[in-house]
Amino acid sequence: MFRRLRFISLTTLAVLLFSNCCLSCMFAQAPVPGSPQVGAGDVLTGAVRQRTTIPAEELLSQGKYSDAEEMFRQLLVANPQDMNATTGLGMALAKQFKLDGAEDLFDRVLTADPNNALAHAGKATVTLNRLQSSSGSIRSQRDSLLRYAEDEARRACTLAPANAEAHYALGAVLREQGHSDDAGSEFKTAISFDGKHSQAFSGLGRIKLEQGNLSEASEYFKRAIELNPGNSTAHFGLGTALLKSGQLDEAVRELNIALYQFPNSAPVHLSMGEAYQKQGNEAAALKEYQAAATIKPELPDPYLRMADIREGRGDLELALADLRSGLGQIPYSVELRMRIADNLLKLEKSDDAIKNYQTILNMSANNPQAIKGLSQALYLKAQKAAAGALLASNDYDSALKTLGDAIKLNQDDMELRLAQAKLMSLSGGKPDLAKLGEPQSDGERMSYAEALMSQNEFQKGGAMVADVITRLNDPKQSFAVADMALMINDLDNADSAYKKAQLLNGTPERVQRGLAAVIKQRKIAADDLRVGNELTLKKQFDGAAERYRDAIGTDPKLADARLGLARSLEKMPKPSFNNLREGAQQYILYVALKSDLLEKDKQKLFAQADRLTARAAKLQGTKK
Repeated sequence: MFRRLRFISLTTLAVLLFSNCCLSCMFAQAPVPGSPQVGAGDVLTGAVRQRTTIPAEELLSQGKYSDAEEMFRQLLVANPQDMNATTGLGMALAKQFKLDGAEDLFDRVLTADPNNALAHAGKATVTLNRLQSSSGSIRSQRDSLLRYAEDEARRACTLAPANAEAHYALGAVLREQGHSDDAGSEFKTAISFDGKHSQAFSGLGRIKLEQGNLSEASEYFKRAIELNPGNSTAHFGLGTALLKSGQLDEAVRELNIALYQFPNSAPVHLSMGEAYQKQGNEAAALKEYQAAATIKPELPDPYLRMADIREGRGDLELALADLRSGLGQIPYSVELRMRIADNLLKLEKSDDAIKNYQTILNMSANNPQAIKGLSQALYLKAQKAAAGALLASNDYDSALKTLGDAIKLNQDDMELRLAQAKLMSLSGGKPDLAKLGEPQSDGERMSYAEALMSQNEFQKGGAMVADVITRLNDPKQSFAVADMALMINDLDNADSAYKKAQLLNGTPERVQRGLAAVIKQRKIAADDLRVGNELTLKKQFDGAAERYRDAIGTDPKLADARLGLARSLEKMPKPSFNNLREGAQQYILYVALKSDLLEKDKQKLFAQADRLTARAAKLQGTKK
């Protein structure tokens, strides 16, 4: 027999060699739809495979990346030239975010075989995972890196059209780019070629979750977990879906599993914090938010959510500390700056609030929220000082111009128009609010009430806030209205809103803190009124007027402070036009606030106001 084999012709040998090459080429082709599938472990489809790599590939498909890594390394020790094992090891490293090592391996494979589809898919995966870095240089290249990842993934799909991992990589890139529909199509294609591709199912779940379809999202995540219990993305997604549907205990369970599998995931810590916060466990929520901020300091969400908890407790200074910590990491975050400005305003730090709102407007021109905040800060500043000083500053003219520009772009925004009316009232103008129509929402009603109060129509403005309070049915809304009323020094309504929050089972500590703030404001105003009265008796009218103004700034409805200010301005040794005119106005406001006055007393005070107005006009005429 050996003698006969020795005489096989060269032609026959060539045919045998050609047949063997054809078999190798056939194995190198990716399977076509409808053809028998190898199974979940067949992740390296698209390259010549050796049977020895199959167990390692199955570990990779099951999400057991560290075990797969160890097995691929053993294969490479036995055969350093095994391109399947090299590519598999690269994938195992890429999935574990060992990105530099993975990229080196993929580059080595592509040097030997530029058309290796899985290596191109691996390059796309590595590039996509690099975007999870907090490095500023990487974040600044986000768009270009995504384009590169897309090119690599598309090349992988072209080279191996039926490769599930290639389509999954392309879907992941497209989702990151915001192309949800196209990404979903790629994930479904991946599943059609590998029905056990757990990550493709979780990719579909994330898309459905972002679209608000919680039931479908949950089904995809459950299928992904069924296929691979180690899929931390699927556990996170399912936990988030449960959280959004209000199933808090179940959400915490799934999120805990995700954290056990991937402890350094900022999004999972954020969702866990939200779940704890909704359960009322604020201490645990703060711990989770702080962990998220440590992992991804460039994300604004952890700082904003920590501030939510601090603000809910009334700890505005602590909220500011958290927000400023975030701003140190993300100096161009408009959202963080806005919250800082709003809290400064609540703390009555008007000058600091004005600076922050102006910075926001430099970053985001005609930002309606910043414009409204700026107008409110200017108005509150004017309440604490003589309006004339504010009118002479650049802040007033600049704010009015900004408001005008914003209104041109937002013709139907009633709150902007009310802010404009409120500012114009500082210069003595009295825009006709009736021309703006009736407010349609409680937000507009609160702005309308504030504009009314800026025109000294305290009774009407207070009645509008009181009307809003009657409709409140949520403690968080009640606290928001109470805080707003306290900020505009509508102490009566602030007191009512905090008590309404108490009836709605609002946090007792928060209620007591709010009510204590109201009591404190009333005491400050009463103390200023008392000192003003004492200075008036000593005929120190300048000092008395300042203390009366302080009392009015703290409690604009304090009628006796209005009367004291009117009398002190009238008795000034050297009366000025502005003092006489302001005195006349204060007499009128005293009458408006003092509802129990006899008619004859009202008429006397109106007559006194007329005399002061006449003196002011005469004094102005003399100067001319």
